[in-house]
Formats: sequence, structure tokens, C-alpha cells
Amino acid sequence: MPIRREHRGFYPIDWPQLTDLIRFRRAGGRCEGCGRPHLERVACLQDGRWFDTATDTWRDGRGRILRSRMLLENLLYKVRFTRVVLATAHRNHDTSDNAPGNLAALCQRCHMIHDRPEHQRRRRFTLFSRKAAGDLFLGPYPWV
Repeated sequence: MPIRREHRGFYPIDWPQLTDLIRFRRAGGRCEGCGRPHLERVACLQDGRWFDTATDTWRDGRGRILRSRMLLENLLYKVRFTRVVLATAHRNHDTSDNAPGNLAALCQRCHMIHDRPEHQRRRRFTLFSRKAAGDLFLGPYPWV
């Protein structure tokens, strides 16, 4: 995933080589959260279950093989296909800490789940600042 222009200064110059090392050498081209393979189309359900074509089994959202039989006739209308792209995530959300133990190769789904608290914090801050600017310049809101 490309880095936003305003955030590029937080990453080292050798970030492309470092992320390739984490995603492909250490993780072997699979998500470290759920095991989904990089750049493959994967059949998945909304609750995180997905079909692993390498082992011909269904896996849960954490990559564990499901023991129960899945009835395909009940799932056909729920299955959607998605292309998996791996990205390197900072486990502690600190972009200056690029130690190998702090970096993880995650797919889109696992990366969004990992970053959810940070996204919620930024969203609250953005909404609060917009409301504050509206109070300052526009007066009271008519819809409140």
C-alpha cells in the first residue's frame, strides 16, 4: 500500500526493501494473522472464514482449519472473492520503530482489524475538530 505524501518522512529510505523482507522472506508471502496468500483470489465469507486452495479446506479468521463440515449449497450466495494484498504493519503503531519484531505482514482484513482503535481515535479527533471549527465560525448547528 502506498504511503501518503505527508507520512513519508516517518519511514526510512530503505522501506521498500524492508517491507519485502518482512512480507516475502519472513512471512513466506502469507498473512501472519490469518494465513491468506499474497496476490491470490480467495473465496471468503463476511465473518472472516475463507477457503484455502493449497489445502482444500476452510479456515477461520485466524487461519485455523475448520473442523466442522461446511455445506456448500448454503454458502454459495454468501461467498465473495477478494484479491489479497499483503502490507507491512507496525505492531505498536510507531512508524519510527522498524525493528523486525515490531513489523508484521498482514492482509487488508487483518491490517484493518489491527488498526481499528487508531482509526477510531483519528476519526473522533477529526469529527471533534470539525465541530469545533463549525462552532467557532458558523455558530450553532441547525441539525443538533
